[in-house]
Amino acid sequence: MKQITKDMVIGELLYVDDCIAPILMRAGMHCLGCPASQMESLEEACMVHGIDCEDLVNGINEILATRE
Repeated sequence: MKQITKDMVIGELLYVDDCIAPILMRAGMHCLGCPASQMESLEEACMVHGIDCEDLVNGINEILATRE
């Protein structure tokens, strides 16, 4: 089963599953194409955007679990 963690960098997350980019965009992370964001961890990005990282990780992992 595919799963993500808060330590994964944004660039890596975008390759895990094509459903992740829209989830991050809906959460308020509109800078996914920015070169700097590609090397930022999900936890760092959540801090910058004021997003609860644990909630986001759990939500994404729940969605990934249904896609297999």
